Amino acid sequence: MTNILTPFVFIVIAALGLTSCNGRSSQDHANNKELTLSDDSLLTLVQRQTFQYFWEGAEPVSGLARERIHIDGEYPQNDRDVVTIGGSGFGLMALLVGIERQFITRQAGVKRFERVIGYLEKADRFHGAWPHWLDGPTGRARPFSKNDNGGDLVETAFMAQALICIREYFQQGDEHEKQLAARADALWKAIEWDWYRQGGQNVLYWHWSPTAGWAANHPIRGYDECLITYVLAASSPTHGIPAAVYHEGWARSGAIKSSAERYGYPIVLKHNVPDSNGVGPLFWSHYSYLGLDPRGLKDQYADYWELNRNQALIHREYAIENPKGFKGYGKQAWGFTASYSVNGYSAHNPDNDLGVISPTAALSSFPYTPEYSMDVIRYLYEQLGDKVWGKYGFYDAYSETDNWFPQRYLAIDQGPIPVMIENHRSGLLWKLFMGAPEIKEGLTKLGFESPEM
Repeated sequence: MTNILTPFVFIVIAALGLTSCNGRSSQDHANNKELTLSDDSLLTLVQRQTFQYFWEGAEPVSGLARERIHIDGEYPQNDRDVVTIGGSGFGLMALLVGIERQFITRQAGVKRFERVIGYLEKADRFHGAWPHWLDGPTGRARPFSKNDNGGDLVETAFMAQALICIREYFQQGDEHEKQLAARADALWKAIEWDWYRQGGQNVLYWHWSPTAGWAANHPIRGYDECLITYVLAASSPTHGIPAAVYHEGWARSGAIKSSAERYGYPIVLKHNVPDSNGVGPLFWSHYSYLGLDPRGLKDQYADYWELNRNQALIHREYAIENPKGFKGYGKQAWGFTASYSVNGYSAHNPDNDLGVISPTAALSSFPYTPEYSMDVIRYLYEQLGDKVWGKYGFYDAYSETDNWFPQRYLAIDQGPIPVMIENHRSGLLWKLFMGAPEIKEGLTKLGFESPEM
């Protein structure tokens, strides 16, 4: 792969003294024009700082992503050792960004990937699927809930998306790297997507438990963050599913389509809720598209670029309208998604607005709304400064209304930031994933069209 980071970027950042973990204060940025970074340099800084969550902040035994990191020290009991499979998948894609941007050497990256792959080979799997959480030191499943202590097909899909990118990145390397690529490939091909049809039904099920079986009883029906699960299941050369599982299960025989609009933007697809024409949290526009390139991607249900861009634009328009009058909302601060909230955790969206902005929402939407997302980055970095910026980039969420600025991070929110910014800048992860021959075949099977096929 070609290294795409110019030395000038590092020279600028180093000269400005902005490579420290905590950056500079908002007052420094607001009052000294000489400290204002170019858009390109600021994007690199945001990617580099956020990347460190998955590099320096990784769980030490596995090399994978911790579920959460609290700089303020307030962890739930025994939570420091919890590894998240989905967030780790996002993090592994961020490590590829780190290699390409020269945040780390290729050799250091390979060494980390070898530790990760070795860990995943030995960790608990259930018909090829990893659980939502693993205990970092042991690799054993950590229950996410009562009946969710076994295979989690959606979290596994987020990891498989990364494994395919790792294979594609290293398969033309030296013999050492080719072996790494082959091991990543074997893990992806061992996932038994067809098992998760629960006896051959035309729908995929999210969970299977070794103690409770199918008791969670959660069919994966669209629309939400799970499209990638069906794409991968259809693409598997070893445990594939027929197209009918996608069309009848995910797309609900066409009921997934929406004719509603908001602020003049078509919603395109609707969630699996009766009479639902609402707008979901923005992670719906991110998780499946870290590898799956939405540019020109279409099937009989949607134009996926239009879908995702409209979702981001609707969120922005809602923040500008600000019907509840929350402090700080507007063109410079918009975007709602699942994150920490003033009281616990919440899937924020325009229909569930609690006065909380989650930086990952606008930042991970960068490919869809680059100018508008940059407005958010500059406001956060230059105006709010250290209130929202720390060791691993922007903190997970904040509320100006409640003067609430927790110093906390979540892997699933940090991971999409460097990956989606990179997809805007170079298309790196999109090129890797869409270049996989089985993905092209799977998308064709499901009736998709794309310039990359």
